[in-house]
Amino acid sequence: MENATGTSHRWRFCRLGGFDQVSLKTAEDIRHLHELDQKLWAALSCPVNGLEFDRQTLELLDSDGDGRVRVQEVLAAVKWTSTVLKNMDTLLAGSSELPLKVINEDLPVGQQLLASARQLLTYLGKSDADIISIQDVADIDTLLHDSKFNGDGIIAVHVTDDPEIQQLIDEIMTCMGSDQDRSGLPGISLERTTAFFAAARLYTEWWAQAQDKPDILPFGDHTAAAASSFTALKHKVEDYFTRCGLAAFDLRAEMPLNPSLTTYEALALQDLTAATAEVGRFPLARIEASRALPLNKGLNPVWAAAMETFVELVITPLFGSTEYLDMKQWRQIKDTFTAYEAWQSKKIGIEVDGLGIARIQAILEGTGRDIVENLIAQDLMLADQVDGIVKVVSIVHFNRDLYRLLNNFVAFRDFYVQDRKAIFQAGTLYIDGRACELCIKVQSVDKHGPLANLSRTYLAYCDCKRRDSTEHILIAAAFTGGDSDNLMIGRNGVFYDCKGDDWDATIIKIIDHPISVTQAFWAPYKRIARMIGEQIEKFATSKDKAVETKASVGIAGVGAKPDATGKPPAAPFDVGKFAGIFAAIGLALGAIGTAVASILGGFLAIPVWKMPLALAGIVLAISGPSMLIAFLKLRQRNLGPILDANGWAVNTKASINIPFGSTLTKLAELPKGAERMLRDPFAEKKTPWKRWVFLLILLTALGLAWNKGYIQQWAKQLKPQLSGQTIKDSAPTPPLAPTGK
Repeated sequence: MENATGTSHRWRFCRLGGFDQVSLKTAEDIRHLHELDQKLWAALSCPVNGLEFDRQTLELLDSDGDGRVRVQEVLAAVKWTSTVLKNMDTLLAGSSELPLKVINEDLPVGQQLLASARQLLTYLGKSDADIISIQDVADIDTLLHDSKFNGDGIIAVHVTDDPEIQQLIDEIMTCMGSDQDRSGLPGISLERTTAFFAAARLYTEWWAQAQDKPDILPFGDHTAAAASSFTALKHKVEDYFTRCGLAAFDLRAEMPLNPSLTTYEALALQDLTAATAEVGRFPLARIEASRALPLNKGLNPVWAAAMETFVELVITPLFGSTEYLDMKQWRQIKDTFTAYEAWQSKKIGIEVDGLGIARIQAILEGTGRDIVENLIAQDLMLADQVDGIVKVVSIVHFNRDLYRLLNNFVAFRDFYVQDRKAIFQAGTLYIDGRACELCIKVQSVDKHGPLANLSRTYLAYCDCKRRDSTEHILIAAAFTGGDSDNLMIGRNGVFYDCKGDDWDATIIKIIDHPISVTQAFWAPYKRIARMIGEQIEKFATSKDKAVETKASVGIAGVGAKPDATGKPPAAPFDVGKFAGIFAAIGLALGAIGTAVASILGGFLAIPVWKMPLALAGIVLAISGPSMLIAFLKLRQRNLGPILDANGWAVNTKASINIPFGSTLTKLAELPKGAERMLRDPFAEKKTPWKRWVFLLILLTALGLAWNKGYIQQWAKQLKPQLSGQTIKDSAPTPPLAPTGK
């Protein structure tokens, strides 16, 4: 019978982080994981890098090698693991040791796995062992690295001791590229070997087209070198004859076509060894009308060596010893290479061209191909055996790590239950008298910040470095307790990673959000105090500047012309000016006094039991809005954007509410039973003027209250309450009746 979710398994859920998370506690929960609706998974994918989780296990799960672990890859690992194991007790325990007896021998896949495990233990000298551990499979990479054959169909140079075969393997890699062997070394596969010999065969067929054809190879075996020399000089020779032809067309062009005197004067001031590129742009020789090209004397020195090779390989075989090359001879040389250039344009098997025809023919005539293909076949014969060993590595890693991954992927149990750190928690940051537990490694602050800002969480990005090392990491630390008064860019702390190593951490960026309701309560008063402090500082600065200006004016006035008494003339007294100042001061003091009296009078006019409520109302009016806004934002804190910005695909809203947030950031507290001395020998000494100012203000307020009659009224109301009597309005005494006489 199926349950309400449409599956045959009865699931259990718990409410954590504001959403329902599946509880995976039994082997049946894991076996039926494929039946769980994917919409109920906490995450849909996670990166292979940047997690506090075994990297090899993640790579084994990442079957397509795209750097991410996805739902289908997790389900495939769960299905295979639950098939090859009889029970999952060791998997649920996260044991690093796998007893061989729990491997399911009733299935062929289990039989093959068990045989591979025993074979591996035999290699390690533990043929009698009945368990296989993480330590046993930790050196598999070393075992495969040292082995000549490892079953991947790729052979490296070290598979043979024959120098000729080693040379052939190296030449195949040079011409066709290489593949990475399981040993980590470059090697060749059967596909690359086949392609190499196919290219070699095509190249020899193309080369055969020129055999015994002097029009294609006019210089025999030296034709390639001669053609190379011709190609190197072709452009410059053409340029020379074109210039000389232009000078013959018009003698006035001869001078401009040669380098000018100013050009040589500029070169004279340079190091001509370093100016070869500029000199190389000059003509091959001096330009004159219809002049032949000199081959020995009068040549541009930059091209002299190339011309010497050209004369030796091309001109001398064609024309014998000569000192000049005319235009007719140059056309004959170009015609000589026409057939060769046409043949070169049809070249095939170009991949092996660098080996030369002699080496290629030697390779094709030898037995190297058969030997190489035989070595590849020997390697492939071990494919099943090596694949079996790789599967043993997988089952041992899954036995230890798969259950923990499920509690950080299907559900975020490790994060919310906090019996261990989640795989995305990189360590703990100690700074400003607190310990931040939610620290995540990031690759780039600029890329992580915009999306992480949507988490509504106060984040401090820190650059962490090890002492005496160039190694460094970037972390994003979430602050969920305390306040932000002393958190600023450049503040230093210490970060402890999950291995216990300490890093010097420096804040480099802050994403500002409310941290706590307590911080929001004091925020308005801190802003007011900061504003008053700034105004006092501005006032003091202006007064200091005024005194400085007045002193400067006074010093400057020492040299003023004195009056008859020998003193500088005094400024006339402006009565109107000072009267206005005194009037303004009086009005200000009066307004302040009236306001204080009104507030104090209104406060004293209310009953005594209402006074605390009035004070609470005033505090609430000041701090209430800030606390309400902070409370609403704190309820919106979400883990999802922080992880999504790091490459995760979080499938739900993982809330960080106020009670849970208080567990992620621990504030400094004195140990229980610790003794505390309250007397501070370095405390600031109290000055009596503060006390006198307070008493003066208090007396002034009392005087104003007495003058207005508030104190008398308050005392009149308080007296019956203190005596326990009630005030009653007495009726007027009736007049006495008149008496008659």
